Amino acid sequence: MPEVQRDVAPLIWEALGDLRMTTGEIASALESMFGYRCPDDLAKTMTKLKRRGLVKGQVSMEHGGWIWWADDDCRAAVGEDMR
Repeated sequence: MPEVQRDVAPLIWEALGDLRMTTGEIASALESMFGYRCPDDLAKTMTKLKRRGLVKGQVSMEHGGWIWWADDDCRAAVGEDMR
């Protein structure tokens, strides 16, 4: 797994907690909690993490974009991918 994805996944999981959040909400949470701004476009990073099974996401017409969340399977996937 690329180093940036491995490093940012735990930050995103902590920002998400047990919530479902939009990309903008995640960006705000990362900045307020950690002073962290994603070096890449956050939507691209989230899509990459989704492909690796590190987050889950779906388009939400209600929110006008993607919503993202992480469950136990996502949090376990980073350990599997690092082996």
